[in-house]
Amino acid sequence: MASVAAAEGAAAALRSVLSRAQQAAARAGRAPGSVRVVAVSKTKPVPVIRGVYDAGHRCFGENYVQELIDKAPQLPEDIEWHFIGNLQSNKAKALLAGVPNLDMVESVDDEKIANRLDRVVADLGRKPLKVLVQVNTSGEESKFGVDPSGCVELAKHVKLNCPNLVFSGLMTIGMLDYSSTPENFKTLSNCRKEVCKELSIPEEQCELSMGMSADFEQAIEMGSTNVRVGSTIFGAREYPKKN
Repeated sequence: MASVAAAEGAAAALRSVLSRAQQAAARAGRAPGSVRVVAVSKTKPVPVIRGVYDAGHRCFGENYVQELIDKAPQLPEDIEWHFIGNLQSNKAKALLAGVPNLDMVESVDDEKIANRLDRVVADLGRKPLKVLVQVNTSGEESKFGVDPSGCVELAKHVKLNCPNLVFSGLMTIGMLDYSSTPENFKTLSNCRKEVCKELSIPEEQCELSMGMSADFEQAIEMGSTNVRVGSTIFGAREYPKKN
């Protein structure tokens, strides 16, 4: 019964988040449907994720390779999974082989992981994989991501040298001190301008993945096309207790 109640609660929370996202897009003069909400389901059990799926949602995100490999086969194949955590190159094959409906890796932060993903996609014979270049907009050593000064070169490498990847845009994880978040968002937006100019692609074809539970509305108003919302939909994380 507890999982049923949790699933119903998550489905109701999802509807609220989708409404808030649509309102934020409208405030920014953007069309309905211009923002994708990634429901971040890390640490959440399959029945709760299924409740959000049954409410009509299809885009989910996970942070850990093994957790996603375990969950994906237990859920419908039309889910579009986003991998949003740091990905080690030695786990790329397991991830892509174990999750055939992986839609996007949002966390490509150097040429090594881009090259590895490119080779694995080719070896598996799967359709090209969408990727975002992760940018460390806050300068925090604890955060993954390429320095803003290196985002153009990494994006260019993905687009020109990785034929089995689709360069789809940029991603950042803002600071936990949300008062500084606007600067992170502005930095990523500026990176997009530079990347699009260098690669000669329209800005509307380059996604911005920024904004999470505490600041996704602000992120949308500042141009985000992809927000990653976890605890606002699913509740607090449920990490195993350490002995």
